Amino acid sequence: MTKEAELYEALPNGKVRCTACARYCVVPAGSHGFCYVRENVDGRLYLSVYGLAAAVQVDPIEKKPLTHFMPGRRVFGIGTVGCNWRCQYCQNFEVSQEREAWGRTLTPQQAVEWALRQHCQGITFTYNEPTIFIEYARDIIEEAHAHGLFANFVTNGYMTPEATRFLRGKLDAVSIDFKGSGESDFMRKYIAVKDRKPILRTMKELAEGGTHVEVTNLIVPRVGDHDGPLRSLAREIRENLGPETPLHLLQWHPDYQMMDLPVTPVATLERLHGIARSEGLEYVYLGNIWGHPLENTYCPKCGDMAVKRNGFYIEQWRLAPGNRCSQCGHRIPIVGELLPDYEPTHVTAL
Repeated sequence: MTKEAELYEALPNGKVRCTACARYCVVPAGSHGFCYVRENVDGRLYLSVYGLAAAVQVDPIEKKPLTHFMPGRRVFGIGTVGCNWRCQYCQNFEVSQEREAWGRTLTPQQAVEWALRQHCQGITFTYNEPTIFIEYARDIIEEAHAHGLFANFVTNGYMTPEATRFLRGKLDAVSIDFKGSGESDFMRKYIAVKDRKPILRTMKELAEGGTHVEVTNLIVPRVGDHDGPLRSLAREIRENLGPETPLHLLQWHPDYQMMDLPVTPVATLERLHGIARSEGLEYVYLGNIWGHPLENTYCPKCGDMAVKRNGFYIEQWRLAPGNRCSQCGHRIPIVGELLPDYEPTHVTAL
């Protein structure tokens, strides 16, 4: 399926400039942007993956990872092919690095029908970068909201101001995934991106527009685990989003074109966790290490454990009504309370 994009501007000689992602690709007629799915057809930009889902799955929202937004909910995950980055270790490279449009037909109406049929409370755009299919995602979001579902992005945040305005008032939550703490040399070498400035702007603009923002940082050992960039990122988060913003430090596993490095040592993640906390962030989590104490939520005022987690699952919910610490009454900034009939949601491939 194809549909004309909305985020672009016409240029002389039949060219167009895409305004969805921060690359601002100038695309000649008959060609495509860096993502391969936004194509110039006779001087108009079309989205070749509109209505085509390459990946569909039901997940717990904690997998995204979002730990401070609608805890314990099931989300209907949707991804297409294509990406505006070239991460050499991408775990979803089979779809993200694909250059031909394919997938099962899934209209916005069908997406919401499927989500409701699977007893989901939300829809998440994930597996590849949702910015590149932003018009398709927007249409699904509007349909989802009409049926009482929330919507969130799992994104690299490499958007334009035009894109954040396009999502303003529509996107409920976002997990913005930094790589190598946004260190410029790392980004240029391993993901083909110049720097992190557009990402920092995106997270600030989305937060100002009312979107719940959490930040993740995949820690690649040896080449992306340096103290300085992580300290700088933590400071940027505190200053621009506030100390209550969750930061997730994720353990990396070798994949795709980077099979020569080991799994991120737990000691490295614990060291970086201490640095982020020392910069004033109150909620720093370790991810992909099931059963680690730093998966849990602790009250920043009294230190009591407020939520006990094991991977994607909540084992204990120790918050008083209003998401207040049961020991000292401090309010923990989690959007939504755990549903009384919560049961761990296992991954369901569809």
